[in-house]
Amino acid sequence: MTSPNGVAVVTGAGSGLGRLITIALASAGWRVAAAGRRLATLEETASGAPDGSVLAVATDVTDPDSVAALFAAVELEYGRLDLLVNNAGTGAPAGAVDEITPRGWQSIVDVNLTGSFLCAHHAVRIMKEQDPRGGRIINNGSISAYSPRPGSVGYTATKHAITGLTKSISLDGRPFGIACGQIDIGNAATEMTEWIAAGARQADGSIRQEPTFDPEHVAEAVLFMASLPLDANVQSLTITATTMPFLGRG
Repeated sequence: MTSPNGVAVVTGAGSGLGRLITIALASAGWRVAAAGRRLATLEETASGAPDGSVLAVATDVTDPDSVAALFAAVELEYGRLDLLVNNAGTGAPAGAVDEITPRGWQSIVDVNLTGSFLCAHHAVRIMKEQDPRGGRIINNGSISAYSPRPGSVGYTATKHAITGLTKSISLDGRPFGIACGQIDIGNAATEMTEWIAAGARQADGSIRQEPTFDPEHVAEAVLFMASLPLDANVQSLTITATTMPFLGRG
């Protein structure tokens, strides 16, 4: 959606990548509903964007009623939706398949997978019915979708599932002018990834510091994906620290 007056929803917008993506979109002319669990942090995000460009909506993406209320607020405020950035996610609790509890597993699934589904469910409904019809969804995947870290079964499994969600939405959205793509991020320097720079466990069991990169580049990449006309789509984009241990033997 190339219009500078487009309407976007960004989840996980109270900190980290979600905050940067929200501010980048708002600064480029988008009207953005910033969604996250804590209203205070969402208001901090809004304070970094142009006045009046961000609507802070406290939302728990694991709660169907809360997600429904978010999209109802967007329709009431803006009358349409052009972009959803499914950014909310968690990697905790970490652990191998025999270490993570069923409750821990479910908590990751609820945020990473079910939360993305719930938001996409409402976004697609709006995009199908509005005039002009259509819109775009960008899902935050991960390099773990195809190259996992040790002890990350919950996170890795849900990010594999996000790839399936992305492809299914992309296919099913074609008749309605709805595009869907995925951004896979490796070692952006946010609060969530501070442990990577300090020392991350490698496949051989060793602990090694890994390079990171400025997360502003992620926001710029999302802005590029969002700026395309709906007859073009970035299906999958991978952005990493250039020398992170990802390709080859690290």
